[in-house]
Formats: sequence, structure tokens, C-alpha cells
Amino acid sequence: MALRAEGLFKVFGRRPQEAVERLRSGTARDRLGPGTTAAVIDASFEVRRGEIFVVMGLSGSGKSTLIRMLNGLHDATAGRITLGDDELTGVAPARLRELRRDRVSMVFQHFALLPHRTVIDNVAYPLELRGVSRAERVAKATEILELVGLSGWGDKLPSQLSGGMQQRVGIARALAADTEILLMDEAFSALDPLIRREMQDQLLELQATLGKTIVFITHDLNEAMYLGDRIAVMRDGRIVQIGTPEDILTDPANDYVEQFVQDVDRARVLTASAVMERPRPVVAESAGPRTALRTMRDAYSAAAYVVDRDRRLLGTIEDRDAIKLVRRGETSIAGIVKRDAVTVDENAVLMDLFVPAVESKLPIAVTNEAGRLLGVIPRVTLLAALGPGPGATEEITLPQQPVPTTVIDQVLAEAEVAAADLKEVR
Repeated sequence: MALRAEGLFKVFGRRPQEAVERLRSGTARDRLGPGTTAAVIDASFEVRRGEIFVVMGLSGSGKSTLIRMLNGLHDATAGRITLGDDELTGVAPARLRELRRDRVSMVFQHFALLPHRTVIDNVAYPLELRGVSRAERVAKATEILELVGLSGWGDKLPSQLSGGMQQRVGIARALAADTEILLMDEAFSALDPLIRREMQDQLLELQATLGKTIVFITHDLNEAMYLGDRIAVMRDGRIVQIGTPEDILTDPANDYVEQFVQDVDRARVLTASAVMERPRPVVAESAGPRTALRTMRDAYSAAAYVVDRDRRLLGTIEDRDAIKLVRRGETSIAGIVKRDAVTVDENAVLMDLFVPAVESKLPIAVTNEAGRLLGVIPRVTLLAALGPGPGATEEITLPQQPVPTTVIDQVLAEAEVAAADLKEVR
């Protein structure tokens, strides 16, 4: 675990410890009296190594106060913060400075660059504080500027850069510190929408390369859903829900969260694994054609998915092809398996499933990296998942018109009679 918060409180104003006890005993935040403000109330969470943990909430929810507690800019009124095995709360000032320098770096909303220093000197500043030589820190800063797409801009002043470029410098400076934990407080909210989305994409690209542990603060729900591996939703100083974007979108903890997420673009957040249903009908490659026909008949389907012994998807089989095998007396379906199954990865977002859904005769097959069949997505389920409300992704079963089975039954009966006759002859 990279970071852990346990029972955090931050109270501003008079008699903060008394306010904490009152809050613990059930006193409402707005009943603490004039001059006393509870910004963070009993916040507990863990941030895993290498994940982007987003703290989301409206103005006044306490999210910015919380992130400032995570690097010691605000002392906790009560509770504990640990960075790995290191205690952050209650340590001496010298130890706190050491932890901030070596364990945690921060990217601010309004860039916080040193205006009189060049871009490369801004990026190299954390290394300068550590006493790294000029040549070494310039080399490191040059490498990181290239990483964030600012190669060749090192000798410019911040005032000569656009807002998006200035924020890249802020990110580069945080990366130069080479800390495991990166705190980002509304880092992209001051940028124009197009630049903001570009910065979000670049952050994800950097994360895929560097694997930092990131705590990202935002009031923008779509940004939280796009960036976060997990999201903590705050309201009035309290964390009201922690979960993956899909958890929060499909199973909101209360009415507040449900209202918060009602306008989110579900097609860009929900993934195939979140809405898939149990796959059926499924036939093993080793099954005979009669078994395949019975499986399709029981599922009222004219086709089935074919898997190997490890449940890897091999393709599909149709009833008419299986009937031909039965009539010829063949016992293997291997020769008629069609390698035409339409598949999507379990992590594919719904936005990318519309075209495959139209092209597929069967529901879309959902597979993992190993090609294992995990589930299927019928078109009706795909459309229902895009509707509003937490129940939108619940499985919807529509009346199905049974596939005529007269021919199948006849062929199976003929095959059984033939098998009995053969047994008698033997």
C-alpha cells in the first residue's frame, strides 16, 4: 500500500479537538457553531501502488484540504497518514520536509512555476534542493521535458508558454523529483476543454510508462471517470463512496451520488465486463453434433459459441451445419466451427461496441487477454446500459421467439434410432 489515511479530521477555528469529539458523537457539521469549520470529517482510505486514485467533489466538499493533508501542508486535527511504512502525521518539521522532498510531489492548479527561472530550471528545481550537481540536474530535466512533449523549450520563461505547456512544466517538475507519490490538485481545471483532454490523455500515457501512485483531485465527474482507477466521492467533508468508475456509475451509494452521476457519458465509462451476461449457448469443441444441437435447442438459438477445454473461444457453430453432420453420422464438430465470432476485450468501453453489435449475428462475445470467453452482450443489453439510472445495466430479458426445432428433433430422433440399430447389430 502506497498511502493510507485513517480517521482523518481537519477542523479550522476555535477548539478544534472539542469539535472533533462532537463530530464523532454525531453532531452535524453545521452545528459546530460560528468560527469553527470542519473541512474533513473521519476520512479513511488506502491508495494502492501504481493506481490513479481520484478524489471528487463539489466546491466546499473538503477535497483540496484533504490533499494538502496528504503532504503535510495542513496538519491533521485527528487521525493518521502513512506513506508506505513512514508516518506523516505528528512528525518533527525536519522529518516532514524530508518526506515531502523524497516521497511526495505535487502539481498545483495554477502551475506555481517560478516566473524568473527558465523552464529547464523550473523542472530541475527539486533536484537543486537535493544538492544534485548542475550538469546532472539539467540532463535529468532535459530527459523529462522530452517525456512530456516539451523538448526544445528548456530555455524559455514560463510567461512565453501557453497554459497547457505551463502545466506540462508543472508535471515535469513533479516527475523530476522522482517521488513515488504524485498529488495533483485540480491540475487541469484552469485549462481550455480541448487542452484539458489532451493533458488527461498525456497523463494516462505517462502513467502507463512510469507507474506512479497518483492522487488526483477534481470537481469534474467525466474527468474523474476517465482518469480514475478508483474514485472517492466527497460531500460536506466526508467520503460517501469509494469504488471504481463502474461501481459508482452502476451502484451509487446514496441519492447524492446517484444525482451526481446521472449526466455522465456512460458510453465512455462503462466497459464490456460491466454489462456482459452469462454466455449461452456454449459448446465444447470435443462435443459431438447431437450435443451441440441439443444445447442450441435448449437455448432457443440457431447458433452456439465453441470453446476449448480452457474455455478459450474458438468460433461459432450453426444448427444447419450440425444437422448435416448428424445425418452423415459424424461425431466431431471440429470441421464446421466458423472462426467468425465477433469478440471484444473485457475492458472495451461501450462506445466501441456499437459497430460490432450490428455486425454480429450472435451477441458480442467478451473475452480476456488469453481469449477466454467471459460473457456476451446482446444488443438489447448494450442499449439498456446507456440509459439513465443505476438500474440501467441490470440484465434485461425480453420474450424470445423459439427457433423452430422440428427438424432438429427429427434429426436427433433419427440419429438415436440409428445408434440403437448399430448397437443391436454389434
